[in-house]
Amino acid sequence: MNEEQIEMLITQTINGAALTIPAYLEDIKQNQETLKVENPQEFVYGMIMGMALGMSGALLSSQKEMPTAEEQMKVRDIIYKYIPEIRERIFS
Repeated sequence: MNEEQIEMLITQTINGAALTIPAYLEDIKQNQETLKVENPQEFVYGMIMGMALGMSGALLSSQKEMPTAEEQMKVRDIIYKYIPEIRERIFS
């Protein structure tokens, strides 16, 4: 899988995860007493980043060979460039 394909899958993962933001925020609001989340937006931000990093790690690990540190860093950099967009979707 080339870098362009990996970036496309990461973008799809992030966009899919971002669609769940309103539902997560509402769920936290409705279950605040049980969840005891102090900052729902930061909590959801962590969930979305975790999804993106986790799915990307799984994607890399499914290749024939274990990903190199350089490949892992490239994936991280791709995800990190979406941070401003993710934060805007959550905090605005």
